[in-house]
Amino acid sequence: MKISDVLHETYTALSANKARSGLTILGIVIGIGSVVAMISIGQGASGSIQASIQSIGSNLVLVTPGFQRGAGAGPVSGGRGSATTLKQEDADAIQKEITQALAVAPEISRRYQITAKGTNTNTQVVGTVAQYPQVRNIQIDAGSFISEQNVRSLSKVAVLGPTTRDDLFGEGSTPIGQSIRINRVDFKIIGITKSKGGTGFGNQDDVVFVPLSTAQRFLAGDTYVTTISVQAASPDVMATIQQEITDLLLQRHNISNPQLADFQVLNQQDIVQTASAVTNTMTILLASIAGISLVVGGIGIMNMMLTTVTERTREIGLRKAIGAKRRDISLQFLSEAVMLTFFGGFVGIALGWIISLLVTQFAGIATSVSVSSVALAFGVSAAIGIIFGYYPARRAASLNPIDALRYE
Repeated sequence: MKISDVLHETYTALSANKARSGLTILGIVIGIGSVVAMISIGQGASGSIQASIQSIGSNLVLVTPGFQRGAGAGPVSGGRGSATTLKQEDADAIQKEITQALAVAPEISRRYQITAKGTNTNTQVVGTVAQYPQVRNIQIDAGSFISEQNVRSLSKVAVLGPTTRDDLFGEGSTPIGQSIRINRVDFKIIGITKSKGGTGFGNQDDVVFVPLSTAQRFLAGDTYVTTISVQAASPDVMATIQQEITDLLLQRHNISNPQLADFQVLNQQDIVQTASAVTNTMTILLASIAGISLVVGGIGIMNMMLTTVTERTREIGLRKAIGAKRRDISLQFLSEAVMLTFFGGFVGIALGWIISLLVTQFAGIATSVSVSSVALAFGVSAAIGIIFGYYPARRAASLNPIDALRYE
């Protein structure tokens, strides 16, 4: 049997009952569309998170406090990151001892209520040093950033992120020289940073920078730091710097067992890998849930093909009587199942693409439809057609021509 004959017979058979064929295809369309949409949302979220992590700095190594141990010998802790074990001296030692560190920026970070001219907002206040823009990829849009002189003299100056500026003074304003009040202390605005993007508590634009010494003296009332950011000379030495910092701080904190360290050292690559692993797991989970509808769609195809075999029993007997082989009959019904899934897969991919665009447009969630996800969808469509169409095709091919001709 020629391929053109097979395609013609397939089209004729499927178009004979358009409503049933359409409903069968709909199951595949929903399944493929759901899988493509879920994968695109997952990949988009992964890319967005990675870009957000990369934007916080280049070749970044982060040193943060570890567990806050309770009194006595018991293992009770207040949770990782709750200790106040890092000091300015630790940052100074890292700057001095770690030769492959380009810059070191200690900081103390906490949320405060900020007021200005009858407006107020609750945002993150970061006390830091002059090297912070270099380490964290901060750029100044107007004015200047905190200087070493500001840190040494405990200056009450502040640099606003664009979101905080908009909340307090109006969008697009330039409030250089004006004052804001943080924790009942007045600060003079000396600069505005350029927008880096972000939402919610992760918004890198919704922040206020003040000198580290000023934040410690007038806001926190302590000398600890919450994070020490270290910029490595290159990505290749990040792991080496991470180990050198760990050894240095263990020695400075008189800790012999690394398992009992009161700090943790992470490099940017570790954070990206961890975030990617989480988002990939969620993507697989979402795609698996959506894939259940594909199985349901495949069962629908098998049900339709079995019904078709029953309805066309006499036709099958007639074809066999005039010389059609088992292979020809099997190929005919298998091609019908595959064409149903291919058409459903094509429409499903388009539907998934449209859903992804709508999610990006109206929900503000980044999506990414990759070539691999489209290829996967087509592959799954073909596999479903073959798997769920094989049994009906085999059943049709195995019919006895005499019995088939007698079928009413």
